[in-house]
Amino acid sequence: MRIIKKIAVLGSGVMGSGIACHFANAGFQVMMLDLPGSGENQRRNQVAEDALAFAVKQKPAPLYHSGFISRITTGNFDDDLPKVKDADWIIEVIVEKLEIKQSLFERVDQYRRPGTIISSNTSGIPIHLMTQGRSDDFKKHFLGTHFFNPPRYLRLLEIIPTPDTDKDLVNFLMQFGERFLGKQTVLCKDTPAFIANRVGVYSMARIFQLTEELGLPISTVDKLTGPVIGRPNTGTFRLADLVGHDTGVKVMQGIQHNCPDDEQAGAFNVPGYMQFLLDNKFLGNKTGQGFYKKGEGKNAKGQTEYLSLNLKTLEYGTDPRIDLPSLGISKQIDDPEKRIKTIYDAPDDGGKLIKQHLLGLFAYVSNRIPEIADHINSIDDALKAGFAWSYGPFEYWDIIGVKRGLEDAKASGLSISPWVQKMLDDGFESFYTIKDGKTLVYNPSTNSYVPIQGAETKVNLHALRTQSPVYRNDEAVLHDIGDGVLCFEFRSKANVIGEGILRGINESIRIAEEEGWKGLVIGNHATNFSVGANLMLIGMMAFQEEWDDLEMAVNYFQQTSMRCRYSAVPVVVATQGYVFGGGCEISMHCDGVAAAAESYIGLVEAGVGLIPGGGGTKEFAVRLSESFRNGDVQIPQLIDRCKTLATASVATSAYEAYDLGYLVKGRDEVVINSTNAITEAKRKVLYLSLNYIPPIPKSDILVLGRQGLASLYAFANEFRLGAFGSAHDIKIVHKLAWVLCGGDLTGAQLVNEQYLLDLEREAFLSLCGEQKTLERIQYMLENNKPLRN
Repeated sequence: MRIIKKIAVLGSGVMGSGIACHFANAGFQVMMLDLPGSGENQRRNQVAEDALAFAVKQKPAPLYHSGFISRITTGNFDDDLPKVKDADWIIEVIVEKLEIKQSLFERVDQYRRPGTIISSNTSGIPIHLMTQGRSDDFKKHFLGTHFFNPPRYLRLLEIIPTPDTDKDLVNFLMQFGERFLGKQTVLCKDTPAFIANRVGVYSMARIFQLTEELGLPISTVDKLTGPVIGRPNTGTFRLADLVGHDTGVKVMQGIQHNCPDDEQAGAFNVPGYMQFLLDNKFLGNKTGQGFYKKGEGKNAKGQTEYLSLNLKTLEYGTDPRIDLPSLGISKQIDDPEKRIKTIYDAPDDGGKLIKQHLLGLFAYVSNRIPEIADHINSIDDALKAGFAWSYGPFEYWDIIGVKRGLEDAKASGLSISPWVQKMLDDGFESFYTIKDGKTLVYNPSTNSYVPIQGAETKVNLHALRTQSPVYRNDEAVLHDIGDGVLCFEFRSKANVIGEGILRGINESIRIAEEEGWKGLVIGNHATNFSVGANLMLIGMMAFQEEWDDLEMAVNYFQQTSMRCRYSAVPVVVATQGYVFGGGCEISMHCDGVAAAAESYIGLVEAGVGLIPGGGGTKEFAVRLSESFRNGDVQIPQLIDRCKTLATASVATSAYEAYDLGYLVKGRDEVVINSTNAITEAKRKVLYLSLNYIPPIPKSDILVLGRQGLASLYAFANEFRLGAFGSAHDIKIVHKLAWVLCGGDLTGAQLVNEQYLLDLEREAFLSLCGEQKTLERIQYMLENNKPLRN
């Protein structure tokens, strides 16, 4: 049985240090080597040491937790290369020159143990060329392992074997990358640019062409090719600036040179405006100027103004405002698939760009099967995980309709591979289908639908939507996810928690208790678990001074949290992305959390002038009490927890959430692969259900009364004097202090949860009556960012 404990990373550049950090995130011992220091005053390991120091200062951070840097040691190729004999996996991440890589591998081959995995992170050099002259054992255990930058955040790991690579090793790394590194592993063929860059760079290049043909401003195109069609906020031209135009052009030219038979090779021609950028060394973000550059003025909202390149005049300026009906209509459609179809059908230039782009993409990927991949889902998975698309090319095609996409492509003079027509002729109308709650994908080689490899053991709520739910309302649905476990899925916009979700949680727990289910998972597959409670509803009631209704709403949220805490069956939450406000409060009251490592958890209510009012402030008091030990100096812990709430601190990973008190070690667990979070939550429910005894309501919560209040009021005063907060922020700190300390008690005292909930609700409602809180709520609703007034 193969076990990996130690990993050697050869190269400490941007990718090398990023990969080393992510291996450390996953819990492995890492040795990162680079060239020895050559200057007279340089330390021997200075190159690697400086690279690591630079990497960990980057934002967003490459490490889940700053303490994980202790898992990485540094060294140099001259003194430390023999130490690779202790490594279970050696990955090369040096300069993209074949002869230099081959030279390093020759040295590595002298020291590595037989059977040790050896791989290259190259993005373009043919994998098989690197093993020339190496031992048979080296060749057997060598392959490409292509991470995407930044390695922590982009989930794609392309696995590229050579004809000599051991098949068992390939299968091992496919599973290892998914399970232990949190990656979407994709098996690739040793073809130029592999899968994601081959298709992703084609996609960008085609949009470059269409933008010029249609005469659209680049900022308009970025709006069209961003979240509107399920892609990142960068769109196309901002993404090119981020990647760097020297890098992008190198990949484009490499594909064009190495793929002479590519039927759309012309798409990779470098446009004149890109050559202009290269000639002037306007390489994008790395040089401060590319398709966009920072202007000297401010826009109408007082934000820094960015100028964009006019592709005709090659001058920078403010893009003319173009009112495209396609963009206007798209803003009115929440369902992304309906939105994509609507834009595709739009007759204006925006619709034309998206339609021609997608048709070109359909034709391109149809002809890449089986050239770069044997399986449709390999291409889709690569683009979703490597370029952060919400849909892969074949999934886009299913949205438009395979038959229609084929006919439209042919009408545009595009060449579609014959297997697509055969698929339709044989009665297969889509690339993906759902059967018995499982997603199947069409396999061109067998002319049949087959299960997606590796997906059989995962809970897939999308596939379950074709089955009758156990319960449903307008904001949520309750699924049977097998083995006697239910899953409650939020369905509101941005997974905002409103009355429908709260009612659904209560009803789901009732169903689970009364109908003999083993337990309940609360989770979803959205980008974000939840952005919190329905701020619009809270704001409306506060503005209209509907205090009785607002108190009832807050009380209902609190009691729902407590219903999760004292359910007769185990309730476990699975989180990912934003877990803000009310979403965090729900998770803190369940029996456990299966938190994806990329869970950004926080009680952020102070940002809108409030305190956590759904049980969150109470729960901080409970957890603080539980943390006290005999002889502890309690005040510093109290101040620390109050500061977390007062500053609306958000954990930038699930591991940081332990430090901030949002997660509890031994109760909550971190899941490195976000797609496994619900599956792990289900496993935890089953484990807890074996001998589940509901917790006993707490009546022994130690609060510090006036002593604690005095300390927190002093903290608030220092907070104000240090210009860390406004007068209204200090008022919020006082409200937090009142709840955390149990109010105006003469001394430390034991209280129960309902006592604290009543204090929390009273404080929350009083802040809702403050003008500055109302201003913060309104500003957040209008601008989607906090106001500090």
